[in-house]
Amino acid sequence: MGMPRVSPASGKLITEKGMIIMNDTKWISMCGNAMSVAEHHPESYAKDLTLRYPVYAPFSGNQLRFTFDNYCGKEAVTVTKATVALSAADLTERIPLSCPLAPHTVCPITFSGKSGTTLAPGKSVVSDAIPFPVTAGETLCVSIYFADFTAMQSSVLITGPLSKGYFSFGDVTAADELPLDTTKATNWFYFLSNIDIMTDADCHALICYGDSITAQAWPDYLTLRLRDEGLSHTSVIRRAASGTRVLRQYDCITYDSYGLKGTNRFHHEIPTAGADIIIIQQGINDIIHPVGVENNPFRPMSDLPTAGELIDGLKWYIEEAKKLDMQVYLGTLLPIEGWRTYAPFREELRAAVNEWMRTTTDADGCIDFDAALRGAENPLAFRDGFDSGDHLHPSNTAYCEMARCVPKELLR
Repeated sequence: MGMPRVSPASGKLITEKGMIIMNDTKWISMCGNAMSVAEHHPESYAKDLTLRYPVYAPFSGNQLRFTFDNYCGKEAVTVTKATVALSAADLTERIPLSCPLAPHTVCPITFSGKSGTTLAPGKSVVSDAIPFPVTAGETLCVSIYFADFTAMQSSVLITGPLSKGYFSFGDVTAADELPLDTTKATNWFYFLSNIDIMTDADCHALICYGDSITAQAWPDYLTLRLRDEGLSHTSVIRRAASGTRVLRQYDCITYDSYGLKGTNRFHHEIPTAGADIIIIQQGINDIIHPVGVENNPFRPMSDLPTAGELIDGLKWYIEEAKKLDMQVYLGTLLPIEGWRTYAPFREELRAAVNEWMRTTTDADGCIDFDAALRGAENPLAFRDGFDSGDHLHPSNTAYCEMARCVPKELLR
């Protein structure tokens, strides 16, 4: 057997068989999403379909394990086959539609030694630990094949510079490139809720928890900030789903894709390998959704919380996260003037919740996203250039600013 060599990229020792030699290691989540409810369509079944997701690796490591999750599904789902490989493209630059793999790097993902597994409704499955050497900064590709009719219900919609996915007809889990004529890009992430890596024990995961604002770009920009500043011991795990509220959820197919309420999400999403910090930025949908049954039968004004009720919901988050020995940081709610349901009473509610966030000692700290993004002359609205156009969601420039707001001491 040859002597181990040193990787110039990671500084780790690598054996002849490609295993990275590490000391004092543990499982830490390197990538993660919430599981929410995909929007209902008549064509929401798939068959003979491969999903391929490129994933940025923040850490070096020598083993991987994958969580496949049917938490929001009402039918069993069978994963026929899944693989992981190194990407031939860099996710931080550009991934072409073919989503190419580095040659000879495809490795099967197994489940108790088998090539596939069935996810019962509401349940998840963790794969076997897969020996797979990873160097920080590389892009991995996870490919998942479904041979039979599959209810595509457990999913989350995420966007951002590192949030890309593809689907293609047929079993192309081992294909070096996806066929262009039967492949399409997607921002829906189905069933794959977590990837853990065996890495240095001094690394950790930071969870960003929330609604569409967190399901969009700022967690990706935080990952890119970590890379640019040479902060190599933190992964950013996004547990966010569009439309979600702290206190309520919709139990109708018109709005069920707006996701689960906090008490149905938190215990499922937050236990995460290596996570010790959570940033919670949620509550605006509780404020803006209710419009009265005379306007929408599913959105009664009785859903509107008082400031005290919404604060109690956030306090419950804090208490539950503390039980997991996590530090908790609250993110203030962003400006909403100009949003289609904007009204002075909603502004008063937002201001009261934000004031509590800024002054409470229940959490470990407050990240004042509102102060960073609001206008100087009109603090009820976004600064110039920070509004995406709908007066609710930030622009990409503003999402970069949110990433810069995260204190550096959390990114060790």
